Amino acid sequence: MAWRSKRKVMHAYNVTAEIYDGRYSLEQHRKYRKALENVDVSGVNVLDVGCGSGLFFDEVTDKASMVVGVDVSKKLLIKATRRVAKNMHVLQADADHLPFKDGAFQAAFSFTVLQNLPKPQRTLQEIRRVTGKGCKIAITGLKKAFLQTAFHDLVEQSGMQTEVFYDVDEINCYIAVLSA
Repeated sequence: MAWRSKRKVMHAYNVTAEIYDGRYSLEQHRKYRKALENVDVSGVNVLDVGCGSGLFFDEVTDKASMVVGVDVSKKLLIKATRRVAKNMHVLQADADHLPFKDGAFQAAFSFTVLQNLPKPQRTLQEIRRVTGKGCKIAITGLKKAFLQTAFHDLVEQSGMQTEVFYDVDEINCYIAVLSA
């Protein structure tokens, strides 16, 4: 059941890959800037879960030691490879089964992903696993998919501490910065 749901999401993003940047770039960059107000990526290994076409890479590449983007959509990853610099890598992976060792990253981001997954709690546990203790994790939840209380509950059940929470009118997502 879960895999079937993920395949539908993968297909939907594969179909819209060519128009993704034009449709979502402005909105995504608003989220990136807000999250980065509270997460320092200078000299650390950064994970972007659900990296899509790699729009976020532009925001962190010059600061981070290494940036790794994962996504389930092959066509979006093809677009992301066009943005790859020497300290960046992309790979196709399931957000619930990340192919990294425990604590491999010092910061993680997941923008507009959780509402697309059948078990977002599992995804948060997996992101927490691959980040070190005390590291920052920035996540978003699409407002039309989550009531604010439901998003807060999801974050609370993750076992991580909420450092900052944003509900900004001009951004279509809630943004939470957590401490692993």
